Amino acid sequence: MTDVTGAPADVLHTLFHSDQGGHEQVVLCQDRASGLKAVIAIHSTALGPALGGTRFYPYATESEAVADALNLARGMSYKNAMAGLDHGGGKAVIIGHPERDKTEELLLAYGRMVASLGGRYVTACDVGTYVADMDVVARECRWTTGRSPENGGAGDSSVLTAFGVYQGMRASAQHLWGDPSLRGRKVGIAGVGKVGHHLVKHLRDEGAEVVITDVRVDAVQRIVEQYPVGVTAVATTEDLIRVEGLDIYAPCALGGALNDDSVPVLTARVVCGAANNQLAHPGVEKDLADRGILYAPDYVVNAGGVIQVADELHGFDFDRCRAKAAKIFDTTLAIFARAKEDGIPPAAAADRIAEQRMADARATLVAH
Repeated sequence: MTDVTGAPADVLHTLFHSDQGGHEQVVLCQDRASGLKAVIAIHSTALGPALGGTRFYPYATESEAVADALNLARGMSYKNAMAGLDHGGGKAVIIGHPERDKTEELLLAYGRMVASLGGRYVTACDVGTYVADMDVVARECRWTTGRSPENGGAGDSSVLTAFGVYQGMRASAQHLWGDPSLRGRKVGIAGVGKVGHHLVKHLRDEGAEVVITDVRVDAVQRIVEQYPVGVTAVATTEDLIRVEGLDIYAPCALGGALNDDSVPVLTARVVCGAANNQLAHPGVEKDLADRGILYAPDYVVNAGGVIQVADELHGFDFDRCRAKAAKIFDTTLAIFARAKEDGIPPAAAADRIAEQRMADARATLVAH
């Protein structure tokens, strides 16, 4: 079923009528010469210009791409609010296979699309896009972060993303076991790509035992060769979540990792990972709580990257960013405390805190 514009009716219902909607603007972008098809979703600019990465992914349908952009943009509003940034939430998705369809011409066309928004949306890297891509986009768009140091940028934001997730793990350990140390803990990481491989290093440096999996065999092999001691691999995520004695599970690939199939068999006591939108649906957070599994909200612990790219807009300083990302430890502990106080799951507590900050900002805007 479609509406008068030809867009799937369910997408428009999500945008205008559901609790998952409320977006300020959604832009459908097309450049036939380069083959660009993209969606830019701006959820909120209450705290400042919307900030969020560009995902390059071979979506099965255009409506799936729009739905993903809507979900990701909304998540960025909450992430930026909880990270204490003066930015709202936005996200862009480019429809296509990054290894087959990505060209310089396409990225330049995409840069022109972002530039046409006049600074309402600031873009960066995400799944399927890299620092070199942002350097190309920046040739057409000044509102581009995640660029290379050679081009005035901060470089790879996955470094601080991993550091923030590591701080979230330490906070989870402090809350659950009374000690932030991860030495001797068994941590399972699903996805050892841009963020996951940095996370492995933090954990091994502290003496944690790490179990990994990834759909790319070469990525797994590279980690196992780099860490011949203390790192083992399993074939699939389904195997990983069933590993006996797992203390922490870290989903670091695509979203939806926590669902009706995975939660009942998960052996870990803590879930803390870099992937966005880990909860497949709102009821999953209660399922985790009912099983006594502590969930560190994804958009809180994986905010290190967005802290880094936001800083780039003001003249990047790595030490300043690392100090901000280190505060994810305190933020995560505060969320666990709020959850206990209000008798709600941590994800709901984080939402309440983020929503209050956005509401206060909107009230201030109206007052002025």
